[in-house]
Amino acid sequence: MTTAVAPTTGTTTWNLDPAHATVGFAVKHLMISTVRGHFNDISGTVVVDEANLAGAKIEVTIAAASIDTRVEQRDAHLRSPDFFDAERFPTITFRSTRLERGGAADFRLIGELTIRGVTREVALDVTDEGRGTDPWGGTRAAFSLRGKINRADFGLTWNQALEAGGVLVSDEVKIEAEVQFVRS
Repeated sequence: MTTAVAPTTGTTTWNLDPAHATVGFAVKHLMISTVRGHFNDISGTVVVDEANLAGAKIEVTIAAASIDTRVEQRDAHLRSPDFFDAERFPTITFRSTRLERGGAADFRLIGELTIRGVTREVALDVTDEGRGTDPWGGTRAAFSLRGKINRADFGLTWNQALEAGGVLVSDEVKIEAEVQFVRS
């Protein structure tokens, strides 16, 4: 009698630690100042073969209704059909398609970002912040990510023209994330 043994693939799974992660954004308001916000409900995984980082599979899910800009009236407007339409489209997702060395940071992460049911390819610059062991024996890895999107590409087109020229909300949105993952 023979017993089949699954081959060792060398892949590891890492889970996002939401208590030590922030996914945020920055957008120009009135063409002169920057409004920052973040999402309070995020989850994600990374499945990677340390010998082949380019093949890493990264998935992140964000609850659209968890948006927080520190102004409840603005947050309610951002959850509305004018922007995220969080009732109809409760999640924002990111799924990696490839990871490349270099760019403006250690890596360039390319993937599919879905907002309001619209999927577009985006590129994020990733800085590896290091790895460490936590007090409970877990292995952690931290990364900083930066990128830009055009919100209109995702159907986020609400705006108001300003009397003096320009618009109330910029189309360019900067994405900023500080994330920490725990190895399973």
